[in-house]
Amino acid sequence: MTDRTHLLAPDVAFRAAELTDAPAFATALTRNRAYMRRWEPVRPDTFYTIEGQAARLTALLADRDAGRAMPWVLADDDDQVIGGFTLSGIERGPYRNGRLGYWVDEDHAGRGLATAAVRAVCDAARDRLGLHRVEAATVTDNAPSQQVLAKAGFERIGTAPGYLHINARWRDHHLFQRLLHDDPPAG
Repeated sequence: MTDRTHLLAPDVAFRAAELTDAPAFATALTRNRAYMRRWEPVRPDTFYTIEGQAARLTALLADRDAGRAMPWVLADDDDQVIGGFTLSGIERGPYRNGRLGYWVDEDHAGRGLATAAVRAVCDAARDRLGLHRVEAATVTDNAPSQQVLAKAGFERIGTAPGYLHINARWRDHHLFQRLLHDDPPAG
């Protein structure tokens, strides 16, 4: 286990995403397509293919290399993807902020894995990236995700009407933040 891999349970690792995860992402996202539909944008069928996931991961890894994003996966003991976590829109300077998005496989929901992974993202945002704040948004009726954020130390800071186009319509979202520290921006 490297410093970028953490065991969240005896059978679940949290680690950096890699391009080689494309087939496992395609399988997991296809398996969870109906489950996640109510919380996700409408996606073309190509999104659920190995090629579609390879293109998505290539873009995310380019953003990672440019310091704009950090993608992670939850992987079972067979190294199959059972969740995805991304810190995107990373900004430096006086803002020092990133936006969190995540999902967990339906068969693994309710185990505390999302909460543990969100905490790990926040630790990395603070300790490795030097961020001050992480923000997240949930569709107003996504109570499970709101519980994850609350357990991981996020506070609700408002509601944004028509925030994102989810499941074929503009949806209101609750906005959350977690302040990571009060230190001044580093260099």
